[in-house]
Amino acid sequence: MSATSHDTAGSRAFRFWNKLGLGWLPIADVVSEELPLKRLLRLALFQVSVGMAIALVVGTLNRVMIVELGVSARLVAIMVALPLVFAPARALIGFRSDNHRSLLGWRRTPYLWFGTMLQFGGLAMMPFALLVLSGAGGGHCAPWVGSFAVSVAFLLTGAGLHTTQTVGLALATDIAPERSRPQVVAVLCAMLLVGVLISAVLFGVLLSHFTVEKLIQVIQGAALMTMVLNCAALWKQEPRRVLSGVAETAGSFRSSMAELMGEPQARRRLLAVAFGTIAFSLQDVLLEPYGGQVLGLPVAATTALTALLAVGGLCGFAGGGWLLHRRTDQHRVAAMGVLVGLFAFSFVIFAAPMHAPWLFAVGTTLIGGGAALFLVGTLSSAVDASGKVRVGLKLGSWGAVQAFAAGAAIAAGGLLHDTVAHLALSGALGASVLDSATGYEAVYGLEMVLLFATLIVLGPLVRFSYPSASTTDFEHPSRKEHLA
Repeated sequence: MSATSHDTAGSRAFRFWNKLGLGWLPIADVVSEELPLKRLLRLALFQVSVGMAIALVVGTLNRVMIVELGVSARLVAIMVALPLVFAPARALIGFRSDNHRSLLGWRRTPYLWFGTMLQFGGLAMMPFALLVLSGAGGGHCAPWVGSFAVSVAFLLTGAGLHTTQTVGLALATDIAPERSRPQVVAVLCAMLLVGVLISAVLFGVLLSHFTVEKLIQVIQGAALMTMVLNCAALWKQEPRRVLSGVAETAGSFRSSMAELMGEPQARRRLLAVAFGTIAFSLQDVLLEPYGGQVLGLPVAATTALTALLAVGGLCGFAGGGWLLHRRTDQHRVAAMGVLVGLFAFSFVIFAAPMHAPWLFAVGTTLIGGGAALFLVGTLSSAVDASGKVRVGLKLGSWGAVQAFAAGAAIAAGGLLHDTVAHLALSGALGASVLDSATGYEAVYGLEMVLLFATLIVLGPLVRFSYPSASTTDFEHPSRKEHLA
C-alpha cells in the first residue's frame, strides 16, 4: 500500500474520531460560530470561582470555625448567612449593568471586575479576621472587633460572588446566539457545581492536618485563584460599543422594576422560583444527619451523599440542556424537575420505615437531579423572556429571589426540625410519633406540599408545544415571532 493511501486512511480516521468525540460531548450542541468551545469554557470560569467561594464559606469554614477555632455555632450560622443580605441587590446590579455607559465602551465588564475585586478582598482579609475572632492570633482585641472583621469579610465575599454571577450570566446571554442560549445556561449551571465539588475536595485534602498557617494559605490561595479565574474568564469576551453623544434613556430602577412586574406572568415566574427553591432547600442541612441519626449510616456513607447529590445534579443539568436543545418549553422542564423531586422526597421518607439505605441513596440522587432541572428551567425562562432587553435586570431578579429563598429555607428547615423533634420526643404529639425521625419527616412532608404548590403556580406558564414527526427543531412558541 502506498504512502498516499496510508495518509488518506489516517485522515479519514482522524476526522471520524474527532467528529464522534465532539458529538458525544454533553456541551456539543452549545458550540457555535459566535461562541466556540474554548471561549465558552473560558467564560464559564467565573462560575468555577463562585462555586469555590460557596464551598469555602458554606462548607469548609463552617466546620473549621466551629470545630478547630471554637467559635459559637450560633455566631457561625449568622456569619454564613450574611452573604444573603446582598442577594436582593442582584436586581439593581443587573439593571445597572444593562444601562452602564463606560468610556471604554463596556457594560458588563466593569461590574464583573468590581465583583471580582470584592470577592478577592473578602477572601484576602477573611483568615486574619477569623484569627482575631477566635483569639488564635495571640492579640488582645475586644470581642466585637473580631465579629465585626469577620462580618465585613463575609459581606464582601457575598457581594462579590452575587455581582460576579449576575453580570456573568448576563454577559453569557449577550454573547450566545439566541438558539443556544438555554443550553449555555445549563452549561454555566453545571460549571458552578463542578467548582463546588472540586473546591470542596481540594480544601478537604489541604486541611486534613489542620494548622492555622494552612488555613491562612488555603483561604488566600482561594483569593488568588478568584483573580486568576475571573480575569481569564473576562479576557476579550465583551465587545466594545461605540458610544454616541446622545445619552441613552433607560429610566429609573424603580420604573424599570414596575415595568418588569407589569409584564404578563412575571410575578408568577418569580413566585414559582421562590416556591420551588424553598421546597428543594429546606433539607439542605438535614440530609446527612437524617442518614446518620435515623438510618444509622456511618460517617463515610453520609459524606458520600454530597457526591450523590452532585451526580444527580450533573445528570439533571445534562438532561435539562438536552431537553432545551429539543425546544422543550422551559417551564415544562422546571415542572419535570418538580415531579422528580416529589418522587425523591417520597423515597427519602419511606427509607426510614423500610430500613432501606439504598432507597435513601436513590432519593438523594433524585433530589440533585430534580433541583438541577428546576434551576435550568426557571433560569433559561428568565433568559428567554428577556431576549437582549433588560437581561441583567431579569437575571438579577431571578437571582435575588432564588438566593434569598434558598437561605431562608435552610434556616427555616433547621428550625422546623428542631421544633417538631422536641415536641415529638417530649410526647406532646402523642405516643405514635415518639420517634427521632418525626422532625425530619415533617420537613420532607412540607417540601412535598411546597412542590405541589410549585406545580400549581407553574401550570399556567407551561406552553404545550410538541415537535413534529420529521424534525426536532420545531417552532417554539417563544420564537414564533422571531421566526416569522
